Amino acid sequence: MKKGLFITFEGGDGSGKTTQINLLKDYLKSKNIEAITVREPGGVSISEKIRCLILDNQNTDMDKITEMLLYAAARAQLVSQVILPALNQGRAVICDRFVDSSYVYQGFARGLGIDVVQNVNNIATQKLVPDITFFMDIDPTTAMNRRLNCGNPDRLESEGVSFQEKVYEGYIELSKMFPNRIKTINASLGIEEIFSDIKKHTDILLKTFEI
Repeated sequence: MKKGLFITFEGGDGSGKTTQINLLKDYLKSKNIEAITVREPGGVSISEKIRCLILDNQNTDMDKITEMLLYAAARAQLVSQVILPALNQGRAVICDRFVDSSYVYQGFARGLGIDVVQNVNNIATQKLVPDITFFMDIDPTTAMNRRLNCGNPDRLESEGVSFQEKVYEGYIELSKMFPNRIKTINASLGIEEIFSDIKKHTDILLKTFEI
């Protein structure tokens, strides 16, 4: 049975997830809560290799079902090898993306539908659900410009703003579907203002957990 705390961050690339994840890890440490951070797709050797396949710009002919299954496969390895063992040891796990990313990228933006993505990922994750998810809400054009300033776009980013807008709309819909779990964070604010909001939600959550 899960004992630890599972926190996920969602949002487009360039929304500031990495900065806030590191701040939250340090904050939990200040409360004597051991936390690890992982990313999706990736986090372990097998999953990182799958990540390279997914994001490689040469793989432009990748079918949307193949894409969904590759994400699920990478996720299954990360869950079984890292996330569940850490949670069962009573640690906090902060994950940069999880199943919600597949819901919006493959379910919404690719048009596969939530049910199809959910059925596949229920197997991949052993039905693991985050205790809380922070959706970094920022205009997709702004987020993409931030990301492109940091380097060349990967295969998904190369699909342009129109695709990112579909992803963003998917996140908005998903946040309406799961309002108790998904907390929308205004990611256009300053770093400290953003973290103040994240910390507020985290403190509320910690009152219900014994880690």
